[in-house]
Amino acid sequence: MLTPQRLLRAALVPLSILLALAASPPLLADGHAAMSDPAIPENAGYTEGYADSNGVRIHYVEAGEGPLVVMIHGFPDFWYGWRDQMEALKDGYRVVAIDQRGYNLSDAPAGVENYDMQLLVGDVAAVIRHLGAEKAIIVGHDWGGVVAWNLAFHVPQMVDKLVILNLPHPNGMAQAARNNPEVLAGTGYVQVFKAGSPGDPEVFFGMPMTPQTISGWVTDEAARAKYVAAFERSDFDAMLAYYKRNYPDVSDEDGGWGNAPDIAISTLVIHGLEDTALHSDGLNNTWDWIDADLTILTVPGAGHFVQQDASELVSKNLRAWLDLRR
Repeated sequence: MLTPQRLLRAALVPLSILLALAASPPLLADGHAAMSDPAIPENAGYTEGYADSNGVRIHYVEAGEGPLVVMIHGFPDFWYGWRDQMEALKDGYRVVAIDQRGYNLSDAPAGVENYDMQLLVGDVAAVIRHLGAEKAIIVGHDWGGVVAWNLAFHVPQMVDKLVILNLPHPNGMAQAARNNPEVLAGTGYVQVFKAGSPGDPEVFFGMPMTPQTISGWVTDEAARAKYVAAFERSDFDAMLAYYKRNYPDVSDEDGGWGNAPDIAISTLVIHGLEDTALHSDGLNNTWDWIDADLTILTVPGAGHFVQQDASELVSKNLRAWLDLRR
């Protein structure tokens, strides 16, 4: 449910640093035993693995063969949030959904500084290199969308195509923040996240932060049980560190989002219009900052988790959009 983040935090990160992060050792050292994720469908052609991102293990699940697609979840989610889209793509693509650091079976290094945007970008770059590729189709939602935008801004040679779900372009968010008070009004919870800790009794929208409360948005009971189990393996301090380290000061004149560079990458933006945190006004003028073909799909009736609220629509449009660009 997250909102515009400091998408430009990585703007000052030299490309050499990002590439160094991507080039970290592809295999885990002996003694890093992999756990098997019980959420993986049985007998369905799914496998899992770990990439080493400068000493931090990044867990991923993959299926299929073909062009590489890397999917990046947001908060509060894990790789399983992409399950329907993985099914829709796996007969023509090599689809890899990661657990971001701090979530599920990925490592959760202690310290807010270990969730800096350059490190999150480096995690995805490390996965791509670990899988033997030089670039990938990047799909990101929420905080995963922030990471995806930053990959496109700062390591464009690693991004074949870009798909963003419910995380408008940072320039659009800045513009919307200046022109529509509702945009900033919907982000009040962020200040609670930035100032609070997982142990605060009302930190999560008036509730304590537990595996059960942060899974409350999942409507399918069977899926919710998997989320609860994954969040029991996750680190709540790490989840809040994304905000503490990267979320801008909304008192800044432009809401803290600044100016992002133009990109020349084919881009698909999908946005559930009922999202109360990431206002659809942020979509305006996206075409001004993308020097390639841009498709924007808005979904009435779908909220922040559009890939689950409108699963079939998102999956079919994603597959068709990718197939047309092969």
